[in-house]
Amino acid sequence: MSDRESLTPRVFLVRHGETEWAKSGRFTGTTEIGLTATGAQQVSSAAATLIGPGRLIDPSRVVRVIVSPRRRAAKTCEILLKDFSSRPTRIWDDVTYTEDIAEWDYGDYEGCTDQEIRNLRKKKGLDLEKEWYIWRDGCEGGESSKQVTERLDRLISQIKDIQRPYMNGEASADVLIVAHGLINRCFVKRWLGFAVDFDLPMIFAPGAVAVLSYKNNDIDKPALHVGVALPLSSDEDSVRGAEQ
Repeated sequence: MSDRESLTPRVFLVRHGETEWAKSGRFTGTTEIGLTATGAQQVSSAAATLIGPGRLIDPSRVVRVIVSPRRRAAKTCEILLKDFSSRPTRIWDDVTYTEDIAEWDYGDYEGCTDQEIRNLRKKKGLDLEKEWYIWRDGCEGGESSKQVTERLDRLISQIKDIQRPYMNGEASADVLIVAHGLINRCFVKRWLGFAVDFDLPMIFAPGAVAVLSYKNNDIDKPALHVGVALPLSSDEDSVRGAEQ
């Protein structure tokens, strides 16, 4: 990345590792379910590769960690940061658990697969003219897209308040979020200024990391890193310096 980009505050979105329900395609909102062994390994591998001094997520640059209060997200955060729990780094200074980044509340559809939900709705006489689209239609007994939008916008506003004074690198102001597949994709849409039901196909695998920031160091130009250049290692820095 350019020196200018490296100064701009970033938001790292992490999805929790695999669970049994995620593996079987079941909608998991409020249900407390743990990571599978594979899920824990997914997170450990991401941490070993991406988190650490001089790496993509440098703990010394993270000023806030925001986590869904669901057990699978909290465990993911614990695994991600375990190597820094006893070190004098700011990443542990302020960990916030908030329902604002909890998974979409699926209500009556909790634990169902996509097809089971569609069959249930059609038995009730719903969706006769068009197929169910959660981003638009929400969930019976759960959250609407309006409710999800309101809580995400509230959280985004708080993050911008944290980062606004440091848009040109006056101090580090990265934020790390650990949450869930659907709500993370909703967060991306709202960060970019799109409605939750805007058609923006995205894939967010268990244990994956996405990076958001701002274009031209401008708080009013939220952006998505569609490709992130990893920081140079110390050896690569030395080589580059010798070539200049």
